[in-house]
Amino acid sequence: MSDTAPADLVLTGGPVHTGSAARSRATSVAVRGERIVAVGHDEVRELIGPRTEVVDLAGRLLVPGFQDAHAHPVGGGMELGQCDLSGATTLAVYRELISDYARRNPDLEWITGGGWSMEAFPGGLPTAAELDALVPDRPVYLVNRDHHGAWVNSRALERAGVDARTPDPADGRIERDAHGSPTGMLQEGAANLVGALLPPVTRQERIAGLLRAQELLHSLGITTWQDALLGSHANLTDPTDAYLACADDGTLTARVVGALWWDRARGTEQIEELVARRAAGTRGRLRSTTVKIMQDGVAENGTAALLGPYLDGCGCRTDNSGISFVPPEDLKKYVAALDAQEFQVHFHALGDRAVREALDAVEAARAANGWTDTRPHLAHLQVVHPDDVPRFRALGATANMQPLWAAHEPQMDELTIPFLGEERAGWQYPFGALLRSGATLAAGSDWPVSSPDPLQGIHVAVNRIAPEAPDGTPVFLPEQRIGLLDALTAYTAGSAYVNHLDDETGTIAAGHLADLVVLDRDPFAGPAEEIGATRVEQTFVGGRRVFG
Repeated sequence: MSDTAPADLVLTGGPVHTGSAARSRATSVAVRGERIVAVGHDEVRELIGPRTEVVDLAGRLLVPGFQDAHAHPVGGGMELGQCDLSGATTLAVYRELISDYARRNPDLEWITGGGWSMEAFPGGLPTAAELDALVPDRPVYLVNRDHHGAWVNSRALERAGVDARTPDPADGRIERDAHGSPTGMLQEGAANLVGALLPPVTRQERIAGLLRAQELLHSLGITTWQDALLGSHANLTDPTDAYLACADDGTLTARVVGALWWDRARGTEQIEELVARRAAGTRGRLRSTTVKIMQDGVAENGTAALLGPYLDGCGCRTDNSGISFVPPEDLKKYVAALDAQEFQVHFHALGDRAVREALDAVEAARAANGWTDTRPHLAHLQVVHPDDVPRFRALGATANMQPLWAAHEPQMDELTIPFLGEERAGWQYPFGALLRSGATLAAGSDWPVSSPDPLQGIHVAVNRIAPEAPDGTPVFLPEQRIGLLDALTAYTAGSAYVNHLDDETGTIAAGHLADLVVLDRDPFAGPAEEIGATRVEQTFVGGRRVFG
């Protein structure tokens, strides 16, 4: 070993999952400053000096830091301090949580929060009457778990002037009763009718939300994330100022790639502004180098864009095929123009039509600009037509998966599969097919839509069963399972590739940044059905301990 100066940190007693195809296992890693200086076996211990911190792995697995390729941490962190319903799935518990929160916060003008699950309500549709019985005196605005709709009470509808005469906005839907009166559920853009009245969120509240989220994410082994929405949309305030404040004062310990929001009401004239925002939003550990285009909604409320119509409760075809928020020909033009400015494009593409439209736009950008290193990626990928699976590899588009959704649970079984039909339901979350086709897989959580815990996501990617599913729960499309190594790679090297950080993170190698995670066990040594029981014990970013 040519460099014999003592290391600042040595982790030894393996196993070490390096992520390297040629040398996937080691037993010791040495760190000096923020970088790894040696990876190997007993010879690495020669770098232990009198001041070296030594971590005895004692058989626990050391892995590269996890990277979440699609998350909303500032919003998630703020919601943790509001009326948080994300830990429950029944109306009875929601009633208790909402009543308790309102009682404990008598001075709040609005009751806000969210995280409720659609399966708790008939047809996935809660009513204002339910909230009126709990909070009759103040407006209530609670976003659902997927953040594509809001549950409001009558006081909130009255404040917004939403009644039977209010038309549906172009990008949303007001749920109504037989007489046309609003029932208390606002889908997609309709949520803005009430959400626009919410009290403004302060900069300090955004900073507090970011730091609260960062603490949680580090505890789960996440060292880097891509924030999937920097900008103002659907009553979400732009979190950029919180990131910059924390980048400047050193409290931003994670590495963050920011996806600047594409305003779908505008066109290419906004690109000049995005270029300026990229420059202003790139400093310290924040790089605002991506643009986020939301092409469709979600399947549960019928706004995911499908190639054919949804079915109704009787299995008959409807006249609804979902919403393409950006006209496909415009999308091609916009993506080519962004690619020419060296922006990565991060698509929200859930339905098979949205996936095809996004891939068509990437193809148009390749034709216009040649093959550039912008690394476009498509997130969610709930329904992918089999003809489009090989196009990911052919176009160099990364498949950004949210594995936790690929399992049998009430929202899938009651609110999705019946309305897709048997054939399309079999095209959901085709991780195995994408991997076999040669596509690059990255992974994320979409937190606070679902748990940010990468190990829970890995468990579902491998098993296609939720970690706490009841005994006897069937495997969801077993042919789409992927191996533990492939799932772990997606959460590390795959997401590092998407984040343009693969030259110094995502694997454990000499010269790379020391973004490292110590697990409480080696999940490779146990049965696949126990992967979800694995926990994170220590997290390091650039050689600095940030958890454990």
